[in-house]
Amino acid sequence: MHAITISEPGGPEALVWTEVPEPVAGEGEVLVEVAAAGVNRADVLQRRGFYAPPPGASPYPGLECAGRVAAVGEGVTGWQVGQEVCALLAGGGYAERVAVPAGQLLPVPEGMDLVKAASLPEVACTVWSNVFSIAGLRSGETLLVHGGGSGIGTFAVQLAKARGARVAVTAGSAEKLARCAELGADILINYREEDFVERLAEATGGAGADVVLDIVGAKYLARNVAALAPGGRLAVIGMQGGTRAELDLSALLAKRGTITATSLRARPLAEKAAVVAAVREQVWPLLAQGRVRAVVDRTLPMAEAARAHRVMEAGEHVGKIVLTR
Repeated sequence: MHAITISEPGGPEALVWTEVPEPVAGEGEVLVEVAAAGVNRADVLQRRGFYAPPPGASPYPGLECAGRVAAVGEGVTGWQVGQEVCALLAGGGYAERVAVPAGQLLPVPEGMDLVKAASLPEVACTVWSNVFSIAGLRSGETLLVHGGGSGIGTFAVQLAKARGARVAVTAGSAEKLARCAELGADILINYREEDFVERLAEATGGAGADVVLDIVGAKYLARNVAALAPGGRLAVIGMQGGTRAELDLSALLAKRGTITATSLRARPLAEKAAVVAAVREQVWPLLAQGRVRAVVDRTLPMAEAARAHRVMEAGEHVGKIVLTR
């Protein structure tokens, strides 16, 4: 088969469509014929040499895909050859076929095509596990989403609104903020022109955010704590603004705040299967009802993954970029 390989860490030109050995479905796994794969910021980090796959995972980039079941490994039940599926991956989505632990498979949401389905597993699992399972966002609370125009951001806005929360977003352009508003965002903050802590305080009568979903990391740490409401929860899922920062713990104590930081890729299979099962139960019905939708900015041929990475690094897209075969 063919897959996108990384010749050596570097720029987008390091991504090469190459013939590679075909995977097989081992015990407890399903082989998926890939029709489309979502592009994520983590893929860019892997290409640059900063985010290696966990032991035993495919060396090829790609943390989510959609396609059809090509083979079922020993001990797998509930999935049949030819069935349309999407999947959360530890790697290998940028390929013609990928072997997936059965617990990380999801049916394609009712009425959705495979391209849109490929954009969902990573964002749905990330948002559900961090905003709802860990941070415990409740109806009537306020969620602040940094990077509201990203794949994570566009999904978080919709899911939080569907579950009764008020949503604030930051983004770097009026166009992205307008798209966030279309998805349901209530408070729109242009981080290039406004201080998000001050703007959020104004919009919430000084209350702040009950939950902050942060992709920036170190650069925003102290200001995120300042933006928290009493008893607020900060969920850090990215490090685009660095990995090291100082924090005045008295500020966190004064807020009675909580900071969590998680990633999905290296979690044990049982933990990932539990997240996927929760997403299937709690999120998939909202997609079938049209209350939450996939936001795909553009599609590109899988062999042109380098072009997709250039688009992502330029930061001009809204929602997800999807590679197709």
